[in-house]
Amino acid sequence: MKTEIANSPAGAGASVGKAPQRLVALDVLRGITIAFMIMVNNNGGAGSWHFMNHAQWNGLTPTDLVFPTFVLVVGASIAFAFEARLKRGATRTQLAWHTVKRAVILFLLGIVVNSFPFFELVHMRFYGVLQRIAVCYLVVGLFYLWDRRVGTKVAALAVALVGYWVLLRWVPVPGAGMPGRDFPFMDQTQNMVSWLDRLLLKGHLYLPWTTHDVRDPEGLLSDLPAIGTALIGLLTGLWLRGQSAVKTKAAGLAAAAVGCLGCGYLWSLWFPLNKNMWTSSYVLVAAGYSLLLLTVVFWMVEVRGWRRGWTWPWLVFGSNAIVAYMFSELLPGVIGSIAIPVDGKHESLQVFLAAPIYALIANPGWAAFAYAVTYTAVCFVPVWMLYRKRIFVKV
Repeated sequence: MKTEIANSPAGAGASVGKAPQRLVALDVLRGITIAFMIMVNNNGGAGSWHFMNHAQWNGLTPTDLVFPTFVLVVGASIAFAFEARLKRGATRTQLAWHTVKRAVILFLLGIVVNSFPFFELVHMRFYGVLQRIAVCYLVVGLFYLWDRRVGTKVAALAVALVGYWVLLRWVPVPGAGMPGRDFPFMDQTQNMVSWLDRLLLKGHLYLPWTTHDVRDPEGLLSDLPAIGTALIGLLTGLWLRGQSAVKTKAAGLAAAAVGCLGCGYLWSLWFPLNKNMWTSSYVLVAAGYSLLLLTVVFWMVEVRGWRRGWTWPWLVFGSNAIVAYMFSELLPGVIGSIAIPVDGKHESLQVFLAAPIYALIANPGWAAFAYAVTYTAVCFVPVWMLYRKRIFVKV
């Protein structure tokens, strides 16, 4: 990891020093996304509202849109960061090695998040959020360095999404048979994604200790459509780096959002929306909503010029997004392992600190939401301190 001090925050993959071409709207969207990712990952538990939780299987909630939005932002940032480094004299070989190094560090940080604080190798989970981001960043970054044409990215996106649908719908699952004939299509455990994960890493998955529900929401095969999400982000970044007028860019974003939503919802009639398996229809629908939010932010920031005040918390979060995420994921392991004596028994420091919130707010939904907001505010403090000192930690 590398810590840099600068006059302005650097986005994903960008160097600090001579200011590269930046898009404030993209930085704001990154901050919004990481803040809401922290909220939904720490949503207050069983009493939390439905939309603060992932859909159990098929279907979609607002929470299901957070992760793909971040992956899309990573893809978009590649276009800006890589071009900035190339203009400053970096070679493609140097950038390729930097991309590999960065992906490896992200992957290892993901394993730390999964394993902290006990690091039990016997059931250590190797898939995860940061691991998926690392894979998408590596594949799309190297692909862009190898070929910077838009047409090849569109073709790769089509191959990824259609190919994934073919694999899940028309390829027999060993030991189970043909989807839709021998077992229901999109069955939770009998599908090609879960079969491959069990074959490769049984006992190291997100749900490894049950006999009937062994799968992982960030499994190996579902990286393929996730790469499609990053490719949509890269195409978005290339569009925003173009020479069109800002109003034209905003209109293009809106049109892309509508197109993705229409195609995604239509496809979902045959290939259901499913975040756990990152289905192709889910890729398009999630991208549509992400682009819709980016359109609004872009219009406010780049077209209208509304940059003061409201953008500040999001820029703070976005400037050290990985730090914010790591802190939010490791903190529960720390406070959850500290025991506090209460009325003759012991409870974790996490429960002890949360108890006053639930005692003051009778409604479980509002109490859970208050906890999520409070927790996110706590995670804001360290990145705010870094932001004040103009310190931006990059992998």
